[in-house]
Amino acid sequence: MSEQTLTQDSVSANGLEFHYLSQGNGPLLLCLHGFPDCPQTFGAQFEYFSALGYRVVAPYMRGYHPATIPADGCYQTAALGHDASALIDALGYEHAIVYGHDWGTAAAQAAALFAPEKVSRLITSAVPYGTAMFDAFISNAEQQRRSWYMFYFQLPFAEAAVSLNEYAFIRRLWQDWSPGWEFPESSLQAVISTLAEPGVLTAALGYYRALFEPAQQAARYATDQDRIGEPITVPALHLHGALDGCIGSELLEGMEQFFSAGLTIDVLPAAGHFLHQEDPAHVNAAIAAFLES
Repeated sequence: MSEQTLTQDSVSANGLEFHYLSQGNGPLLLCLHGFPDCPQTFGAQFEYFSALGYRVVAPYMRGYHPATIPADGCYQTAALGHDASALIDALGYEHAIVYGHDWGTAAAQAAALFAPEKVSRLITSAVPYGTAMFDAFISNAEQQRRSWYMFYFQLPFAEAAVSLNEYAFIRRLWQDWSPGWEFPESSLQAVISTLAEPGVLTAALGYYRALFEPAQQAARYATDQDRIGEPITVPALHLHGALDGCIGSELLEGMEQFFSAGLTIDVLPAAGHFLHQEDPAHVNAAIAAFLES
């Protein structure tokens, strides 16, 4: 089997210029990162799935590259879903396997909801679908404590705090969300370098501000935004770390009811939030088995 090379390129989709990393040839596996993260941390997935005959593409999500910072500051979930489906078209495919982590999960879920004909299989990790997350903000004391950062990001001085001392805030989040994981320093530095690009940190925090502030949401996405939470009709796999210090695995309870074409849930007992990096062998094997099923 010939060795594939990781390349960088860009493409126009949904009115923005998306820069992306790509490896391999074949059916499209679109990998969508979350916060605080970047495309480089899908390294194990690039190598594994390109060797299996897939074209693996991981774009910098909306706002995570200076070229993708929207002029209107729109970062709501519906916009992310339309980005993902538009990227499938722009990359020259009729449909794709879409794999998301964290905010990338929200984007992947929205894409599958809005354009199920473009998403042949849906793979998500670390973030549940449905009403569980918002319900937990009200009724789950443990999740309220885990989600403190979301509310902190609403404050006007959040950017200054996050970037202080060479982004020590981000290092602490990685430590708290994946307890006991000795992460590669190079992976964390790739994330910090991404967030340090002009305007990117404010954009990344904009995802959380749009989540709670209707004034941060664009009227053109209002109808689709209201649809989020409706049943998804694409076969789906969800992966979650039992030790996730960001979003508790108990929030997965009842998630199956939102997937009319079936949902497989795989909870990794020794992994935290960044499970695709912590236990790539398990994650990659689970995804491959799902795609072959």
